[in-house]
Amino acid sequence: MTEEQEQGKERAVVTVLGSDKVGIVSEVSNLLAKHNANIADISQTLLEDLFTMIMLVELDNLDTDFETLNQELEEKGQELEVKIMLQHEEVFRYMHRI
Repeated sequence: MTEEQEQGKERAVVTVLGSDKVGIVSEVSNLLAKHNANIADISQTLLEDLFTMIMLVELDNLDTDFETLNQELEEKGQELEVKIMLQHEEVFRYMHRI
């Protein structure tokens, strides 16, 4: 267990994948900020015109429930024509372990 998990922080991983276009980072960040989700870390890569982004997000002060945030992110992804996924950190780590 990490130090963050020991301190009881609820965290999630947001992944974004799709064709690059202006405003993806801004739109996703603004939606997270609207619900008091803090971006703890962010990484993005552009492979030709393929945009990928991974964010580690703290959910301790979230003003909505996880499922509602997930639904709003999915809708934002449809609007931006990208795929956005929200997973609890523990689920993400479990699914991607070697």
